[in-house]
Amino acid sequence: MVKNYGLLIDGKWVENKKTLNVLNPFNQKKIASVSIASVAQIKNAIQNSQYAFKKWSRISVKDRSQILKNLFRIVKENKKSLSETITMESGKPISESMVEVDYGASFIEWAAEQSLGSYGKIFESPELDKKMFYIKKPVGVVAAITPWNFPLAMVTRKVAAAIAAGCSVILKPSELTPLTALKFGELSIESGIPSGVFNIINGDAQLIGKLLTESSIVKKITFTGSTKVGKLLMKNSSSTVKNISLELGGNAPFIVFDDANLDEALEGFIAAKFRNAGQTCISANRLFVNEKVFEKFQSMLVNRFKQLRVGNGFDDVDVGPLISNEALEKVESHIKDAAKKGAKLVFGGKRSDAGELFFEPTLVGNVNKQMQIFKKENFGPIIPLVKFKSEKDLIELVNDTEYGLAAYFYTKKTSRIWEIVENLEYGMFGVNSGKISTYLNPFGGLKESGIGREGSLQCLEPFLETKFISWRVND
Repeated sequence: MVKNYGLLIDGKWVENKKTLNVLNPFNQKKIASVSIASVAQIKNAIQNSQYAFKKWSRISVKDRSQILKNLFRIVKENKKSLSETITMESGKPISESMVEVDYGASFIEWAAEQSLGSYGKIFESPELDKKMFYIKKPVGVVAAITPWNFPLAMVTRKVAAAIAAGCSVILKPSELTPLTALKFGELSIESGIPSGVFNIINGDAQLIGKLLTESSIVKKITFTGSTKVGKLLMKNSSSTVKNISLELGGNAPFIVFDDANLDEALEGFIAAKFRNAGQTCISANRLFVNEKVFEKFQSMLVNRFKQLRVGNGFDDVDVGPLISNEALEKVESHIKDAAKKGAKLVFGGKRSDAGELFFEPTLVGNVNKQMQIFKKENFGPIIPLVKFKSEKDLIELVNDTEYGLAAYFYTKKTSRIWEIVENLEYGMFGVNSGKISTYLNPFGGLKESGIGREGSLQCLEPFLETKFISWRVND
């Protein structure tokens, strides 16, 4: 029987007759329905978040930390059911979903620990009759808008830090994958998070975005998703001069220098490219290989692509389905555009017979920078392969994009590493590694890849305001 999920508002589950269907991307079957929030319910969530914030922000950091540690423990205890939900609604292999639960839980534990060290600073005043210092206070009601490709980890990275800082949160998860967030909401109640501190609303993304950005009660917007939507949220938030954090699109280069360990580079590339079928913002999106090892590495790629298993995420596979027809059509359009402009298919290039939303792992050669497959975020299991000769030309080519989120490169030459990091316009680097995601990573990028950072030592900072005090001592 298909389950109906409600909205979480002020600690209560509220159901509506008007619902949206959640489909399994593997077979397009309906797996649940989710209530669509009305205007009144969205406004109610905002108002109740404000009431909850006034109480929650006055709770001691020790108590907030303990509640989050309870939540961390409960999430870990429910790893199996959360992983299954992630795979069912996103399509990613179950092994990746299990990693995501651990990854998502790590943000909760980290935020709980960091909350105990959130403090201000006392200055040595230049005026003898004054004490000068600043304190940190929670910003207020936070609106968190999260994507479908990491339906738990992108929620916990934002929500745990905001709650640890003393804020209340209204979460709007993706309408494609809301079930994981709703299950997380159930666990949040069990952990002891007070009513109204964490709310979840689903439904019309444009309507919800409009009401959240226009509300004077909502003080902070934190968003992970496309650059197009991020720009719209930024524009709409200007009417109330909101604090805003944006983690947006990417066009990650993966570079193989002639001195690289090619076996390690190959496996690093596979990890960086095919995680979640290439549907992550930090997926390798362009592959640059030095001319001296180009032919050998291309041959290695083809052989490795042949070994990739495509299919149902609940089976032992490497690549699952794309999330929607729109995603599949985008991948196809990039392949067609490249072919028109002279590209050559090296491997793959068409829909897979594994199911309706599957596309073959695809390698495209003879690529130039006018092609969509080079300029835009592919968000699928396709990769353009580019030969390079000099490092100067490589740097210019790699930086020729409006994005600047993540970059990967393989080399044994230590003197080259710092030069590449210094000259490439990206916020995160994987050096001789295809994996960069961890709670210690200040996650974010340069240029149109976003504003601000999430995680790491500054994970609470986006949700705190600074108050400076200059205090003249009279006695």
